[in-house]
Amino acid sequence: MKLRHTSTAMALALLAYGAPAWADMDAAKKFLDTEIGDLSTLSRADQEKEMQWFIDAAKPFQGMEIHVVSESLTTHKYESEVLAPAFSAITGIKVVHDLIQEGDVVEKIQTQMQSGENIYDGYINDSDFIGTHWRYGQVRNLTDWMADEGKDVTNPGLDLNDFIGLSFTTAPDGKLYQMPDQQFANLYWFRYDWFNDEKTKADFKAKYGYDLGVPVNWSAYEDIAQFFTGRDMSYVGGPAKVYGNMDYGKKDPSLGWRFTDAWLSMAGNGDKGLPNGKPVDEWGIRVDDKDRPIGSCVARGGDTNGPAAVYAITKYLDWLKNYAPPAAEGMTFGEAGPVPAQGEIAQQAFWYTAFTADMVKDGLPVVNADGTPKWRMAPSPHGVYWQDGMKLGYQDVGSWTLMKSTPVDRAKAAWLYAQFVDSKTVDVKKSHVGLTFIRQSTIMDKSFTERAPKLGGLIEFYRSPARVQWTPTGTNVPDYPKLAQLWWQNIGDASSGAKTPQEAMDALCADQEKVLARLEKSGVQGDIGPKLAEEHDLAWWNKYAVDHGWVAPQLPIANEKDKPITVNYDELIKSWQN
Repeated sequence: MKLRHTSTAMALALLAYGAPAWADMDAAKKFLDTEIGDLSTLSRADQEKEMQWFIDAAKPFQGMEIHVVSESLTTHKYESEVLAPAFSAITGIKVVHDLIQEGDVVEKIQTQMQSGENIYDGYINDSDFIGTHWRYGQVRNLTDWMADEGKDVTNPGLDLNDFIGLSFTTAPDGKLYQMPDQQFANLYWFRYDWFNDEKTKADFKAKYGYDLGVPVNWSAYEDIAQFFTGRDMSYVGGPAKVYGNMDYGKKDPSLGWRFTDAWLSMAGNGDKGLPNGKPVDEWGIRVDDKDRPIGSCVARGGDTNGPAAVYAITKYLDWLKNYAPPAAEGMTFGEAGPVPAQGEIAQQAFWYTAFTADMVKDGLPVVNADGTPKWRMAPSPHGVYWQDGMKLGYQDVGSWTLMKSTPVDRAKAAWLYAQFVDSKTVDVKKSHVGLTFIRQSTIMDKSFTERAPKLGGLIEFYRSPARVQWTPTGTNVPDYPKLAQLWWQNIGDASSGAKTPQEAMDALCADQEKVLARLEKSGVQGDIGPKLAEEHDLAWWNKYAVDHGWVAPQLPIANEKDKPITVNYDELIKSWQN
């Protein structure tokens, strides 16, 4: 299987054929010939059938220019530079697909929500906003849209059941509010070659008394971090000094993602439940039986400042300071991301699969001469407070979102484009470019079976039963933009040493409850908005939880260093396949 590499020049060439007048099957056939080929789960005949549907459905909107926006990931760059011009040529609807920073996407959608002015006709907006969109009622719920107003522009071959992330974009009312466009998880990353070296394995077992392998829990991760930090790996062609952990700690907005992206859930914060804990989620926010947020602090039944959360921050800081390169403490997310590819890092507990494409480039210290990686990704280890049934990590899901303030005709045209870039005709090729999977059929495609050995476990993970434990922010969060910005500021105080982990999380939960109180007072979210609970101590709330069969908030565990457990990576993969 040979991938076609498409440049901006190809996209410009598509436009050069004379869109929008070129809105017919000849345009579609050229696109299928030059761009898609056999990289689709559909036969060529079914690809053409799908393209004909887009041509016919778009006829009322030919000549219209629409504007959509997303952050600037590789997947979205491909959509903007290749798929948008192709769609324009095929349908006669000109699409301007803007690429801006994630924070700017949030600002634009907030402005449109507050002003009612139609800034963009379609947004690729993180599914972390599901609680926000459901409660504010300013986006079209797609369930009703597809059945009614948007029925004439909904692809009969869309096959929503093929999407792997619909539970993330469905609200408690059972309605779908967003359609996934790209997904990637944060997983455990490690040097497979070092972990399988006989001398390294023997040295580790001699020191710790158990086998070196993928850590199942944080106790094992900590031992492995300690073992590798400062170790001379030159005997296997590595550096004379390596580190057992990688992270970042600068007080910067990206520090917030490090924690809202489910670090606390990995420690054991919140309740059991997928895709998110109920009634307490991984942010530590508790909801009542009507899904109204009632608290964030332990005093109101929340878990943001509970023992599991404080333990999560404490371990992060210990590992950052003791086992990561000294420069990591002053790095942002973007600065820290490329560091493991430089060859000095043995493992990383919190690593985004969005970095995969940049970690498999020829010539890197972490890539073999034959193009296969020296590293692998595996499920994340969990903390001492974690219990079976809890989520185990985060999955980013950028999702198509249609605002109610967008005129119907413009929303219909944007919906056609959204379905085009998510279509079965296109999705396999798009996924090879960006490695951000949204469809089960794409994950199982034979082209990814062939490519899997060069992707370090990415395909094995997405085909595994473990995948369901990695989920985005859920519906307990009533205003994602307002609440998310509180995290980096407060945890940054712990990272800088200005506050202890307990003090930082106490301040964070208090700040979150101020937002909840303002929303409650305003009444803007109606009968599904916050309603703060009465205050009690930890023992009271823990008993209340246990009496109802829940978990959070948990009482402190006396010994937070439990028995370390590891698993052989190759045996883990075999168990998934079986």
